[in-house]
Amino acid sequence: MISIDVKEKLFRLGLRLRDCRLVRNEPQERFAARLGISIPTLRKMENGDPSVNIGLWAETLWLLERMEDLDGILKKDVSLFDQMEAQSKPKRQRASKRTC
Repeated sequence: MISIDVKEKLFRLGLRLRDCRLVRNEPQERFAARLGISIPTLRKMENGDPSVNIGLWAETLWLLERMEDLDGILKKDVSLFDQMEAQSKPKRQRASKRTC
């Protein structure tokens, strides 16, 4: 069973997909063809249908030139303390190579 929170997130994801497609001024027919999917499948994506597989979403991000968005999923949590500690460590520098 899918929670209401998940359904809402998928619905909003579908709306953002529709917005991206419209900003590019692409009709559903052309966008679906570029993805290699049917128009009903694209409609499922734009409506936030949870049955759409993640591979198709990844392909869509590639088509939209937004692959970096995929990197944000399940990224490693770094605590604020770890961030501050990394910043406070002196950075090592190498001496420049001199030619004599």
